[in-house]
Amino acid sequence: MSLENSSPLAPPPLPLLVVLSGLSGAGKDAVLAGLRLSDIPLHISISATTRPRRAGEKDGFDYHFVTTARFQELIDRGELLEWANVYGNYYGIPAEPVRRALQAGKDVIVKIDVQGAATIKKILPGAVFIFMVTPYMEELEKRLKQRRTETSDTLELRLKTAAEEMRHLPMFDYVVVNHPGEINQAVADIVAIIKAEKCRIARRELSV
Repeated sequence: MSLENSSPLAPPPLPLLVVLSGLSGAGKDAVLAGLRLSDIPLHISISATTRPRRAGEKDGFDYHFVTTARFQELIDRGELLEWANVYGNYYGIPAEPVRRALQAGKDVIVKIDVQGAATIKKILPGAVFIFMVTPYMEELEKRLKQRRTETSDTLELRLKTAAEEMRHLPMFDYVVVNHPGEINQAVADIVAIIKAEKCRIARRELSV
């Protein structure tokens, strides 16, 4: 028996589409910032939104901030992978950058709300779905208050919505708990999920 054949014993892993969703205030943006600093090659998809820019946010880095008219144009042209109205503002994922990254063999991560994750689950069931939570609802309320972007009415709405969103947890593949002061651990958990998915026998197929 010859052992000179240099063909790989396992096929190279396919690129992944990672859908990061979860409760508002759970720390998804902070985790994405941590992933940008990690050593894994990862394309972070930037969503378009009509909501006002918050202090410290950069157009083209945190979001593509667009007018409602421009967002409607993206919808009409079919240029969004998915879109939704969240708390009165529109959010959507431009499809072409995601396609280009996957075709180039890069893993892609997109951050969307639960409603958007459900949409992608229907059209791209081969994606990896991660749900991020805080350890307790009291911690979530504390973080939302610390952002100082919520009125008492919107805070109440977000907490009510969070309770509803928790019912969708079985739709996801993984849950990551972002404990106070442990954002690096949450980032490490997501990196571990991505690495584990690369070792799957049954490979996830995508057609974006």
